Amino acid sequence: MNGFFIGIIVALVVVGGLWFWLKLKRNKSAKEPRIFSSIEQLRAIGQLSVYKVMTKEIVTETDHTWGEIGSRYLSWVLSNKKMAMIFEFVIDFRYNLQSPLFEIAETGESAYAITMPPCDYEVHIRDIRFYDEQGSKLLPWLLPALLNGFLSNGFSEEDKNKLVDAAKNHAEKQALELINNIQSEVQKSATSTLESISHAFGIENVEFTFASQTTSEVAVAVSETLAASA
Repeated sequence: MNGFFIGIIVALVVVGGLWFWLKLKRNKSAKEPRIFSSIEQLRAIGQLSVYKVMTKEIVTETDHTWGEIGSRYLSWVLSNKKMAMIFEFVIDFRYNLQSPLFEIAETGESAYAITMPPCDYEVHIRDIRFYDEQGSKLLPWLLPALLNGFLSNGFSEEDKNKLVDAAKNHAEKQALELINNIQSEVQKSATSTLESISHAFGIENVEFTFASQTTSEVAVAVSETLAASA
């Protein structure tokens, strides 16, 4: 009789252990697709802004980056009028997570490798002002008093637009130098942001790969206020 009860107990233990193992396996197999499905939601972010640089440059004399139109008119204002130009622009660093180059690969249990697409850049000229050294005050971009001085030297509306274009070209060259110098900082910011989001999805280990990138050109936009004054 004792052997019979012992047999039943052993059978129950075996069945219970088998049930627990099957349940654990089912939970594990169900959990992994859910985690992968969660990390795939990173694509829904679309454009991920990871870094922003706002910079001001003080221009006291023109150089070749302003071109012929800059040398012709800005040199006259900065020297004859005893002024300095305050040149302000913003660079926004973004990654397009809907790009086909953005890839997510499973490398182990709760571990994934992410390949990042090339970084995109948006450059905006926010403001251009002149600083009147004699009056110790800031003046708007191409205010009437300055235009009168320009006009006396044959400054036309076309010249005014060319001067704005010269400002865009100058911003482009300055932005390119800055962009290529801070790639590592941009990548660190992207890694930190995406790691935080991934951990929220229950992912323990994420590795990132960034393609080497040297930018040779950027598009420069002009703020609506500045464009209107041009």
